[in-house]
Amino acid sequence: MDLNSLLSWVSISLATISLVVFVSFFVLVRRLYRRIRRSRRLTGAVLRSRTILSRGPQHEVLKLQLRLKESLDSGQAAVDLARSSQGPLGELPRLFRRIQGESITLQSQLRLLTSEADPVVLAEALSVAGRRVDQVAGLVRRLRSAVAAGLGELTDDTLTALRSEVDREVAALRAGVDELRSLNGRSLNGCSLDGHSHNGNDGFSDPRRPLPMNTFNRRTES
Repeated sequence: MDLNSLLSWVSISLATISLVVFVSFFVLVRRLYRRIRRSRRLTGAVLRSRTILSRGPQHEVLKLQLRLKESLDSGQAAVDLARSSQGPLGELPRLFRRIQGESITLQSQLRLLTSEADPVVLAEALSVAGRRVDQVAGLVRRLRSAVAAGLGELTDDTLTALRSEVDREVAALRAGVDELRSLNGRSLNGCSLDGHSHNGNDGFSDPRRPLPMNTFNRRTES
């Protein structure tokens, strides 16, 4: 193999490697971008930051976008919870998909309003868009209520009864602790657990108490 052939082969190899690396990098970046776009938490944080930093009519448009997104996210979370709890779903997933489908057009209209320069047109469009966002939010609230009803009944009476049981258990535990402290205190004062004293009153002298002097003198004289 001559030098020119060798150089050609090396060039082709380097070009192939470069192409593979470039394509792999492009695919990785594209996949990461799609994942970021699908991340509800990240997109919500970005939209919330833009809303805080904006001013004027653009601020109102971004507020509507944020409210619409938060409503849809809460609806999706409710449907996901209903599925994971294995409760009755009915037509809730299909209805929520319809809500999402109608909201796509509304989201596009709100994005278009961010570039509107005519204040009169913007004010009229904001009024209409605001009513539509309110309608979507109301539909999501009703859907979440249906999901909550399917999860099981939880009333104030149930919580009150549960609180009473907890209070009784806490009172019983405190009584047990107080009784244990009382028994420990009597043991430290020279009383056994059966209530009999061992401090010298039963005929046995306390080894810690010194003998009287007259007793010592009697023993010496004897």
